[in-house]
Amino acid sequence: MPHESRIPLSRLDPNAPLVLDTRALSRQPGSSREQTLTVPAPEDFGVEMVGVPEGAELELDLRFEAVLEGVLVTGTAWVPLEGECARCLDPIASTFEADFQELFVYPDTRSGGNAGDDELRLEDDLIDLEPVLRDAVLLALPLSPLCRDDCPGLCSECGVRLADAGPDHHHDVADPRWAALQGITDLRQGKQEG
Repeated sequence: MPHESRIPLSRLDPNAPLVLDTRALSRQPGSSREQTLTVPAPEDFGVEMVGVPEGAELELDLRFEAVLEGVLVTGTAWVPLEGECARCLDPIASTFEADFQELFVYPDTRSGGNAGDDELRLEDDLIDLEPVLRDAVLLALPLSPLCRDDCPGLCSECGVRLADAGPDHHHDVADPRWAALQGITDLRQGKQEG
């Protein structure tokens, strides 16, 4: 019969950039430490029109606090964004700031043993910040980013950027519902000239 370990193996890779070790807190409620990190952005870190380029530097300012149930992580992330304007399709580049706070519960405490699927747990004193950052950043990103608040967009007729076209830009387009009457007007003008 194979030997079964009673201690589950950690699923977290301690070498991953967003997996952090909390052993320095030594599970003593009230102990805390602060840490500043620069880590590469994970892949698929954005929404359809705007996101963080994979591998771009994320700057994190973190505070770890030991509490009875686990470790409370409070932080701010500064992330570079790239995308395109939803109205004129021009490229957008900016920096975004996201604040977050999350409790990672100890698996061997009463609350950790009853933790729901939406609660994050420590694994061998390691925490994975990636899901927390994804929630903080992605939920705050605009689904329709704009290059500027008053972006006029593109002309619906010819596709030119309205910001470049100027206020005189227009098209003489007859309403298709009046097209049959346009023919009558053309016939009358032809009879009057002839």
